[in-house]
Formats: sequence, structure tokens, C-alpha cells
Amino acid sequence: MSRTAESVCAARRLLRLALIVWGMEEMRDAAEVVISELMTNSVVHARRDSVRATVTRLSDERVRVAVVDLSHERPQPRTADSTEESGRGLEIVDALSGGRWGVDSLPWGKRVWADVGAPEDEPGE
Repeated sequence: MSRTAESVCAARRLLRLALIVWGMEEMRDAAEVVISELMTNSVVHARRDSVRATVTRLSDERVRVAVVDLSHERPQPRTADSTEESGRGLEIVDALSGGRWGVDSLPWGKRVWADVGAPEDEPGE
């Protein structure tokens, strides 16, 4: 999709449809905020004209939302000043994903992803 503000809305629509099909609407609010934050970061900071959003079902209670762009620049969490209107996106992603997010380097750019929903069971539990 194009790297425009409208692509953030398109990514949310993709996510909503996937969650409805999978019967996982209970995580819609958190997942929509996460995909919105990741898409917005790509729209604002990536350099090329296209981005891709994906939603992957990891289990009956967990999905992975991801955004791929053509920039190798990795997002960096930062602490926003109380007077700033932006700069809290990755803090929000971290909170809504329970710290289950990351960045994968790709030959042509990167994938920023976050898992939303129930955490994966630890081995031996």
C-alpha cells in the first residue's frame, strides 16, 4: 500500500476483517492501536513510497501485527516530554503487547512487529 496517512486506515480495516473472520474481536481495540502506531511510524519515518501491513494468527488468543517498509532505520523508543504531542508510539506498543515486539532486518528494509493477545505459554507450563 502507499506510504500515506490513508494507509493507516487501510491497515486497521485489514486487521478488523482478519479478527472477525478468526472470531477474535475481543482483541480488536488493542490490536488496532498497535497497528496504527506501527503504520504511523512507517508513514512518518520511512523513505520509500510503499509499506505493507500483515496480520498473522499465532494461536486462538494471539495475533502478530507487522509493518514492513523499505527503510533500514530501526525505530527507537524514546521518552516524550509531557508537552510533546507525539513520541509515545513505541511505549504504547510495548504496553499493549506486554513487551512482545521487535524489529527484523530484511535485505530491502525492516519488519516491525508486535504480538497482541494472550502471551505464549512458557516451556514446562
